[in-house]
Amino acid sequence: MNASTFLIAPSLLSADFARLGEEVRDVIAAGADWIHFDVMDNHYVPNLTMGPMVCRAIKPYATVPIDVHLMVKPVDALVPQFAEAGADLISFHPEASEHVDRTLELIRSCGCRAGLVLNPATPLVWLEHVLDRLDFVLLMSVNPGFGGQRFIPHALKKIAAARTMLDRYADESGRRLLLEVDGGVNLDNLAEVAEAGADVFVAGSAVFGAARSEDPHRYDSIIAGMKARLQTVERKKR
Repeated sequence: MNASTFLIAPSLLSADFARLGEEVRDVIAAGADWIHFDVMDNHYVPNLTMGPMVCRAIKPYATVPIDVHLMVKPVDALVPQFAEAGADLISFHPEASEHVDRTLELIRSCGCRAGLVLNPATPLVWLEHVLDRLDFVLLMSVNPGFGGQRFIPHALKKIAAARTMLDRYADESGRRLLLEVDGGVNLDNLAEVAEAGADVFVAGSAVFGAARSEDPHRYDSIIAGMKARLQTVERKKR
């Protein structure tokens, strides 16, 4: 793994919603690789965020994949709505689905890449029998619901264990699944998270809270700093 294959996915929850299209355009111009789109229903998690209409509204500004993370219950009804609204990747929590296989198949049938999300206390065993139906895995390094939380240090062990599982699967199948990490990721811990095995880094306040008016696209300095930090990462084969 080298720095050019790591992906930075700024989370829109920390963006300025009064100028969301401009925020998406600027952060992509500054070097963002994905746009992370958190959907919360005030039921599965204690917060209420945004729906397919917002996804559709930002799609014209998004020249990179839109990564929709569904923190909702039930899940299946929203999958085709977000696919039609422009989502490129859709992930969900196994606890929120009545039938994990069926939901994964639904996401793929809608033309999107499918991911499974594991909360800090959700075991990796959920992945074992669905790896062939996944395109990526998202590990939460905070308990979902609110932005600005601190990274849970124990998540590093889980990231490393997931990386071992996914590497073993890649060796057996020839398919390499991306490992995404969301929650408390910032410039200070980015390299450590990458060394543990992550490929994709969701960062909300760490990116949108570091805007600089002197930057051409407001976020050039922070994203360049994150990518420079990733250049220092040496990942050992597990």
